[in-house]
Amino acid sequence: MTETKIKTKTKTKQDVIHSALVWFLASERRGTHSTKTRAEVSGGGKKPWKQKGTGRARAGSNRSPLWRKGGVIFGPKPRDYGYSFPKKMRKLAIKLAAQDKQKEEKIKIVDTFGGVSGKTKDAVKFFKDLGVSGKVLVVTQKKGEIFERAGRNIEGVCFTQIKEMNIFEVLNAEWIVAEKGTLEEVLA
Repeated sequence: MTETKIKTKTKTKQDVIHSALVWFLASERRGTHSTKTRAEVSGGGKKPWKQKGTGRARAGSNRSPLWRKGGVIFGPKPRDYGYSFPKKMRKLAIKLAAQDKQKEEKIKIVDTFGGVSGKTKDAVKFFKDLGVSGKVLVVTQKKGEIFERAGRNIEGVCFTQIKEMNIFEVLNAEWIVAEKGTLEEVLA
């Protein structure tokens, strides 16, 4: 008897993360590119020369795509590049990417951000004492904290709420700094 292999439709960890990243970047595209077709280019209302007897090729408009100053054939038009992606897959991708950061020991959990005033130099000192530098993703519970005002002016520091966290921010960050209890459901 020969043994048959059963193909499964399970995706690997990298597939899920890649699919979520491609979906996010496609959704972020503006899609405002546009060209004019022969109908939209100005001019061309009159037939350039009569149909027969001139010895030239027949022409109905001087805005034909074959002509100089003519329209564009099948050029880009404004459109939406976004597509639907399952919410559970999005959450799974963020979870897997965050778990990778945790394995690399690139996640710092702090008790609270409350000790920092609204000054940027205090936020710089806070990050220096924590031992993080470069691209830092700070995850908070709610928006508008004083620490966010202090740190948003620092190059490479990005603030997000736990409910608004996306796959691009997680993958782009070298470090993730979060309050205690914020990332528990993501990392669980």
